[in-house]
Amino acid sequence: QVQLVESGGGLVQPGGSLRLSCAASGFTFSNYAMNWYRRAPGKERELVAAITSAGVSINYADSVKGRFTISRDNAKNTVYLQMNSLKPEDTAVYYCNARRVRLGIKYDYWGQGTQVTVSS
Repeated sequence: QVQLVESGGGLVQPGGSLRLSCAASGFTFSNYAMNWYRRAPGKERELVAAITSAGVSINYADSVKGRFTISRDNAKNTVYLQMNSLKPEDTAVYYCNARRVRLGIKYDYWGQGTQVTVSS
């Protein structure tokens, strides 16, 4: 059974930091690109950060560049999102996503999400 379980969300003051974790199970984690998305109230889902299966290529949304860092530990089947200098506009539900295309078939798994609230 495929599972992606996010943790580490919460309430933080502007300028603070949080570290999100996403623990994966039920599939070969090291074969999948991993992504962090977020959805703020009343807004479309946004791709925040992406890392390839071996961690060679990393991309960020312009809105988080220089503040967020995505990383992965394939030995622990876990992907992380370190979030620094948080702003109120970072408030959203953050979702972990695993994605792979193999032989023309797309495999796409999602976590349940973790709430991040940035407020004083």
